[in-house]
Amino acid sequence: MLVRDAMSTVVLTIGPDHTLRQAAALMSARRIGAAVVLDPDDSGLGILTERDILNSVGMGQSPDTERAHAHTTTDVVFAAPSWTLEEAAHAMAHGGFRHLIVLDHDEPVGIVSVRDIIRCWAPLRQHAPA
Repeated sequence: MLVRDAMSTVVLTIGPDHTLRQAAALMSARRIGAAVVLDPDDSGLGILTERDILNSVGMGQSPDTERAHAHTTTDVVFAAPSWTLEEAAHAMAHGGFRHLIVLDHDEPVGIVSVRDIIRCWAPLRQHAPA
């Protein structure tokens, strides 16, 4: 099975000046765990995850004043739609993260998460011979 089969094609894109509260509200409304941060001045993509927001709040920072750019991961590992789920899982395990932005011709076309991979693998494992 490939990343294109598992990824979510609903990609939430936010700007670097969104507050963490705004980002959290948008992520919560869509029931997703990560947002792509697009900085038009930086020409790069980053990712802001629920864990990034949680870490900030846990340090006592205000979600109303903290901006996405201060908590965005910019050294992102990207996946291709043609990667196998095994390749994506390996990248996540090796990097210690739970989301990959999926790029096709340098454009974000989806996000694949550990949960997406598990959803695809679980039915296959149930039908595997013992």
